[in-house]
Parts: sequence; structure tokens; C-alpha cells
Amino acid sequence: MLQLLPAITLFHTIGTMLSTNPFVRVFALDFSKAFDTVRHSTLLDKMAQLNIPDEVYNWIVDFYTGREHATKFRGEMSAFAELLSSVIQGSSLGPASYIVTAADLRPQHADNEIIKFADDTYFIIPATNSSTSEQELDHIHSWATNNNLQLNSTKSKEIVFFAQRGRFNTAQRPPLCKGIEQVDSVTALGITFNSRFAVSEHVTKVLSSCSGLLYALVTVGQLFHVS
Repeated sequence: MLQLLPAITLFHTIGTMLSTNPFVRVFALDFSKAFDTVRHSTLLDKMAQLNIPDEVYNWIVDFYTGREHATKFRGEMSAFAELLSSVIQGSSLGPASYIVTAADLRPQHADNEIIKFADDTYFIIPATNSSTSEQELDHIHSWATNNNLQLNSTKSKEIVFFAQRGRFNTAQRPPLCKGIEQVDSVTALGITFNSRFAVSEHVTKVLSSCSGLLYALVTVGQLFHVS
């Protein structure tokens, strides 16, 4: 249930904006290898500003300091290189470290919203603020550069939601921003939905996966029964 809360927040925010806007723009942003590029010095500077005990902060500093990497192949070992970025995959600090890194990424204009869940980032802009989209994306590019991250425009997508009141011609879509493709459906936080809030594609995928698993279980059961 907790995994659904970010998706519910996303849907609620879009729905609330649509009550007073003819359309809402949602940018699903992709940061290339986000967890691998978190710079330790930047992360620790942001950690130092949090209200956490000194011993906890010092433990985190020790956790990220003095880490090295080497590659071994066919008996040959490379020289060790100091790791100055990336969170430790699989560690409990990993997602939290990225969340702290991204905490200061905020909208530049009132009424625009941003929803973040680990490295999933969704920028939501109502029709009244549509003209601010380019400026907001420029700010995100600058923020990413300052934090050793890279916004991948080719993998980022935009989906436009329209109010169901006939006040806006859906053919008059907002122009593209920074080369980010506009799509009719996206997968956000593990749920595939389209610009009409329909999740039929997601349901079809889930049912197809369940059908495949059931077929495999039946087949295995029959093999054991025969034997």
C-alpha cells in the first residue's frame, strides 16, 4: 500500500489542477545513472545542514570516505581508483542519500509542483503556467549539472492531461520543450496510465503476467503428477 502513496499523490495533484485548468503538463524526468553519479562531497554538505546528531553525521562521512574500486579480469588486477561519487547499491543509505541530494530541487514558479520518489521525478505544470515550462526545465538542467547529474532528455517524457469539459481542443497541444517527446501514456511509479487516467494498459500487462505464471505452474504441476 505504501508504494501506491506516491502514485496517489501524483494523480491527486493532476486532478486538483484540472479542476481549474483546461490542461496539465506532466514531465516524467530521467536522470542518467542517478544513483551512480551522486557526488559524495555535495551529498555530505547537504547532510551537514540537516538536524541530525553529530555522531550520525560522522558515521555517514566515514561510510562514504575511503572507498576504492578495482577490476579483476583473467587474473589481472587494475590499480585502485578512489570513489568520489555514487551511493552504495543495496544499502539502506542509498535511496535516502539520493533523496537528500534532490531535496533542494524545487519549482521556480508558484503553482507548479514537483513530486519525487527516490530517483523518480515528475514535474507538474498547469495550463496557466505553461509558458514557464522552458524556464523550469532550464533550471532543472542547471541544478543537475551543479549536482553531478545529467538530465536525459531522450528518455524523459511529457504527457498532457486534458479536463473533460470540452473547453480545450486536444489537438492544440502545448509545444515541445527541450526536445522532450510528448506521449499518450507513461509508466509512473510502476503504474502505466494514459492521458485520460485510464490504466487499461497496466491491467492488461498484469493479467498477461499472471496468465503466464499460472500456465507455468499448471505445466510444472502436470509434469510432477505424471512422474
